[in-house]
Amino acid sequence: MRLPRLIIVTIGVIIILTFTVVTFSPRVAHALENEKKQVTITAILDDQGDPPRLLNMLFQPAIKELEARHKDLEIKLDYRPVPYLNLHDQILKSMANQTPVDILTVDHIWLGEFAEKGYLADLTNLTKSWGRQNDWYEGNWDGGVYKDKVYGIWTVVDVRGLWYWKDMLDKAGVDPNSMKTWNGYIEGAKKLNAILRPEGIEGVHLVGASHSPDIDFYPYLWMLGGDIIGLKSGHPSKGSYWFPTFNSSEGVRALGFIKAQLDAGIKPQKNHYWGNEFLDRKFAVMLEALQNHVHVNTTDQKNEFEHKVGFLPMFPVPDGTNQSATMMGGWEFSIANKSKNKDLAWELVTIMEDPKIITPFFEKYGLLPTQVPIGNGEYSANLSRTIPYYDQLISMLQLKGVRPNIPEYPQIADYLRQALDEVLYHSMQPKQALDEAAAKSAKALGW
Repeated sequence: MRLPRLIIVTIGVIIILTFTVVTFSPRVAHALENEKKQVTITAILDDQGDPPRLLNMLFQPAIKELEARHKDLEIKLDYRPVPYLNLHDQILKSMANQTPVDILTVDHIWLGEFAEKGYLADLTNLTKSWGRQNDWYEGNWDGGVYKDKVYGIWTVVDVRGLWYWKDMLDKAGVDPNSMKTWNGYIEGAKKLNAILRPEGIEGVHLVGASHSPDIDFYPYLWMLGGDIIGLKSGHPSKGSYWFPTFNSSEGVRALGFIKAQLDAGIKPQKNHYWGNEFLDRKFAVMLEALQNHVHVNTTDQKNEFEHKVGFLPMFPVPDGTNQSATMMGGWEFSIANKSKNKDLAWELVTIMEDPKIITPFFEKYGLLPTQVPIGNGEYSANLSRTIPYYDQLISMLQLKGVRPNIPEYPQIADYLRQALDEVLYHSMQPKQALDEAAAKSAKALGW
């Protein structure tokens, strides 16, 4: 029986359509996949030295999580690691040239400068919606604030304390606890130098003017109740404005302690490599952030290190007091003000700051967190297993130790470095050196 022409045509169309779908469906699916919008997040980052690009360990899982949240996007990371010594100038250059940038790692002392220039996005409302402000140690959160606005999320922190080689102190008959005071520290240094210098080893490490004033001056200034700058009324155009206060009686006394070390035969160092000299056993005692240079992966390695190296979570204090201080360093995540991907960049930052994401990063590289839930909460056990003297280091985050982030601070720090240089190498008295630095700093501040 012959089928009607219409039926035959209909069957043919169905066969053709079926063949087309079967044959071309993979292509169709692939085409649909390619319809995902491609987005590139560009980041200028501190490469953190050795190993290079260690921040990649933090970014990669965060990028995967971000893509999982945005099924319609294919997100790539343009990762641009820059050595710390070049990072400040590279950020300035990129911003001036309007190079497409989304995320920056910013040393907290640069925050005010970059914010004042309009280079950083105001994150205040975003952080309020985020609702995690109280999860940060107070000093670390405030380090990301400039003129009451949030411009950075302080992510990694280091603290300075007193590290010592146990065998060297034993050899010189020095009890490490005797070095907790200014006088005890100097007397201990004398004993160590007498025994160790014939072997080419210095008793204590005096950074001096080779680096900056932050290690050898600020902690002593702060523990005496002084400060670097303070608000002063009567500025001709700004009303109340910052004014140098480091040349106070507290500042003179603090710098006097540095001079007392010099007078006791302690040699200031012409070069400073953030702990490497100590690990090379060139010094018996060092005030620094050594945890950034000690990477251990097991509890056994941690115990072996602690068997050889001791730690006091403090700087020496004036006799008769017990209020120490430290000096904190570290970097923050900021978002470029002209970023074309601000919302995605902010979401990526919040993912990286998730304790579940960032804690393995701290574990691997022996870095200290800025968040209370990580530092003292449920995640702290993971860190304490491998970071030497972890509990003591974390306790120091409660001490005063954060430098100002006003735009003029780097210049002020340089004037103070010059003041230390004058005292340590040219026999200038502390008060004269600090007064001259304060006069220059006042001018830099617009007075």
